[in-house]
Amino acid sequence: MKSVMTIEDMKRRKEELKLSLKDLEKLSGVPAPTIQKIFSGTTANPRRSTLIALAGVLENSAGAVMEESAHAKVVFDRQGTYTIEDYFALPEDIRAELIDGVFYLMANPSADHQLAAGEVYYQVRNFIDRNGGNCLPMMAPFGVQLDEDDRTMVEPDLIILCERKRLRKRQYFGAPDFVLEVLSPSNRRHDLVRKLVKYEAAGVREYWILDPMKEKVTVYLFGEETDIMQYDFDTPIPIGIYDGKCTIDLKGLKKLLHEIEE
Repeated sequence: MKSVMTIEDMKRRKEELKLSLKDLEKLSGVPAPTIQKIFSGTTANPRRSTLIALAGVLENSAGAVMEESAHAKVVFDRQGTYTIEDYFALPEDIRAELIDGVFYLMANPSADHQLAAGEVYYQVRNFIDRNGGNCLPMMAPFGVQLDEDDRTMVEPDLIILCERKRLRKRQYFGAPDFVLEVLSPSNRRHDLVRKLVKYEAAGVREYWILDPMKEKVTVYLFGEETDIMQYDFDTPIPIGIYDGKCTIDLKGLKKLLHEIEE
């Protein structure tokens, strides 16, 4: 497992990125008072999960300055004003999402992240192949021009799109019918709050949040009244846009994740 940044490294990185405690709270989901206690040394033995969440933000934060890429140092000094033109101009080794003109860096996915997204994709693909239909499943990295404007481009872990006419060479134009995001320590608030709001507002019909650590899937069926359901990995999970005719079995994924060493 990748080692967590030291607290001194985090404090130094926080200053480099010019992030306040409130900024860190918004990005990581860790309360500002807790961060203050960790950085001041008041909390001598902070939880490892808390440190991982903070490190994920500070190592990959879309602050004023990004890390060196293979091409050059990329500076974000116009947050809130960036467009899709800027998104496509990013170096190829930089992964980021653009939401309302603000860039958010994306961490490299872990093994459990990739296995989870891949397992759902595999089962959806098989269902579509067996039953036909016009829908297509697609995995990241692939851009979704969610709001149909030039200020937002997201990269969901998995989408199902049923309007093929909206598919472009470099992106999908508009809201997919189905979106899956796999949680990691560094993206919890991003997927649980920020992107949840964006997906519902844009017209996504169904949103799954898969949490490999808790072995849970939260399903949002958006409509006049949003339905929210939660499943564990031992329960077959119906896909709403297929009226439950397609179900996802994650028991095999659960067994596989337990075999992966830290």
